[in-house]
Amino acid sequence: MCLCDSHTPAMTLSVRLDPALEARIDQEARRLGISKSEFVKDALERVLGIKDPAKLLRSVRSGTPMGVPDASRNVSKKMRAKLRAKRAA
Repeated sequence: MCLCDSHTPAMTLSVRLDPALEARIDQEARRLGISKSEFVKDALERVLGIKDPAKLLRSVRSGTPMGVPDASRNVSKKMRAKLRAKRAA
């Protein structure tokens, strides 16, 4: 869960890191296949309690439905309809 929405511009934050910490961040971000920025944002969300992997795991293990159960049905049909509507506009 991100506290920002798509209408709020992202804030730029500069942080001074010692070279060893920056190297570790770079190494882990590359290992995970994400940018350093995404890695740092994820870490901050976890520390601040915005993102809780343990809560997600409990939710998945509980068998409780998450999201929209039929969201993956008729994807091609939905995309064609969206494209037709976009072309018509």
